[in-house]
Amino acid sequence: MIRGIRPLLSGSTYTGMLFAFCGALASLPLLPFAMLPALLWSPAPYAVQAVLTLLVWAVLIGLLGLARTTRRVLVASARRVLRVPLPDPAGGRRSAAERLRTTLWLVLLVALGWTGAPAAGLLLLLGLSLPGNWLGGSARLKLFDRSVDLADGWWSWPAALGCVLLAAAVCAMVTGVLRWSAPRLLGPSAAERLALAAEREQLLAERNRLAHELHDSIGHTLTAATIQAAVAGEVLSADPAAARAAMRSIEESTRAALEDLDYVLGVLREEETGTAPTRTLADLPELLDRLRHAGAVVEPELSGELAQVQGTVSRAAYRILQEGLTNALRHGAGGPIEVQVVAAPDALELRVVNRTGAAATGRSRRAFPTSGHGLPGLAERVRLLHGEFEAGPDGPQHWRLTVRLPVRVSA
Repeated sequence: MIRGIRPLLSGSTYTGMLFAFCGALASLPLLPFAMLPALLWSPAPYAVQAVLTLLVWAVLIGLLGLARTTRRVLVASARRVLRVPLPDPAGGRRSAAERLRTTLWLVLLVALGWTGAPAAGLLLLLGLSLPGNWLGGSARLKLFDRSVDLADGWWSWPAALGCVLLAAAVCAMVTGVLRWSAPRLLGPSAAERLALAAEREQLLAERNRLAHELHDSIGHTLTAATIQAAVAGEVLSADPAAARAAMRSIEESTRAALEDLDYVLGVLREEETGTAPTRTLADLPELLDRLRHAGAVVEPELSGELAQVQGTVSRAAYRILQEGLTNALRHGAGGPIEVQVVAAPDALELRVVNRTGAAATGRSRRAFPTSGHGLPGLAERVRLLHGEFEAGPDGPQHWRLTVRLPVRVSA
């Protein structure tokens, strides 16, 4: 029993009644206009005039629900007062069904305010006045030809408690009806849900793309800069020219990474940003030069009209090669890194092969920490472009990354 009464003692039970009562009070300025038809039809019976007034009043209240601002106010109020999770109304032109649903909920809100608030108020007033009978009235309960005076004797206390509980039950019922109907009448329609889902999908796709760009750019730059700094430190005394070249390469690569970082942070903060930094196959020679400054031996093999591969495919190809070469620097065991790019009429083929195993040639390299997102990110990028992706061991001491992207070479 206590568990059943506990919700009636909660403060959230009465917020719906207060909300409905405020809606009822807000509709009062429309009552004089609703009474005009009844006053013009004075010969009609009183009951007909009352029904006509109520109908005109409901129509006037419903007309307020057609306004876009009304729905926004109702959604915000229901979300704050009733604690109903409602998304903001989508922009654009509303359908007739959406306007009708808003109108129905507004009429329901006012109707519950004008019926529930007086009923709860009357019951509460009886519950407070019966024990002391300070209103000087009488209340009599008749059951099976027996009557009991509730305003006199000890019967007044149970009757008062019953009236208070009934008043709380009315408030709980009004709140429950409003909370149940708000998502169905004020919530998003099927078209709005599709628009919200599309907007969320687009946002997630953009954030995922930015995460890939940031991973490729920053990951490659930090790996190359770390190796180049080690090279510069080793040859600083013996070969100052090589050390200066390594430092210049660090400066160039970090400057490019800072441009990418500034752009990504601007997008995430929803600030006004410039054009996204674009790296395409035209920037591949610069990328290979930075690897050479890091001490890597790169053996490129480029064939086909690479300059005619443009747009998304060219940008994706650059990032794929950048990630593949970064992995070769991180996990490779020295030796030459083979880079092959073939631009065919219908496809662009990319291949990066590096040596693996413990038998490293040249200087030893420290192990680099990895997030494990590189190859899955590459696979997802290739999948979005409807390409083919393959990565794995190529013999006992080599690792191969192979990607094939469908492409339309411009004339």
